[in-house]
Amino acid sequence: MNPNPKYAFLNIPFDKQFEPLYLAFIAGLSGFGLIPQAVLQIPGSQRRLDRLTKVLSRCRYSFHDISRVELDAKRPCVPRFNMPFELGLAAGMEAHGDHPHYWYAFEEKKYRALKSLSDLNGTEVYAHGGTPTGVFRCLVNALARSQHRPTVIDLKAIYGDLRKDAQTIRRDLATDSLYDTRPFQDLVLAASISARRRIASLAA
Repeated sequence: MNPNPKYAFLNIPFDKQFEPLYLAFIAGLSGFGLIPQAVLQIPGSQRRLDRLTKVLSRCRYSFHDISRVELDAKRPCVPRFNMPFELGLAAGMEAHGDHPHYWYAFEEKKYRALKSLSDLNGTEVYAHGGTPTGVFRCLVNALARSQHRPTVIDLKAIYGDLRKDAQTIRRDLATDSLYDTRPFQDLVLAASISARRRIASLAA
């Protein structure tokens, strides 16, 4: 499958606590003219790994937040390996795939990933500090070579719009969770509309 040069796979923890950063990644990537993709956007009975590889293979870029590689507070107390596993799939695509793939790793705390995942030594891991502004700062640096060059202020404006849209989406879809197929699709569309309105190079 030929990857779409605008598709960006989003590998993040799907939990309530992470929701502000979930919105921040969608808003931030949209500000660079990218279209976020995620495994949850494909409904149906396919097993998760099949859906995951299908979505990842059609993306030129992937963004991996591995800040949740920690022991779960709920029993049994085990670490969450989904995010580093998906990062490994992306790294394999970059090394052995038929098409170019560019992946970026994110963490909440600086240097922690180099202890929990030492294979990343020598690779830039962007530390966002657990805040939306931190996510935007990381994206601005990671995508500095992009043809679109929004500022952190620009991305914060898109994020502000998206937070308002998220409330409307919750109400209209009668849902408490934004981590589902239709909410994700609506968030991506709303962020794209806001980005085209606020970023001059995207409106052209």
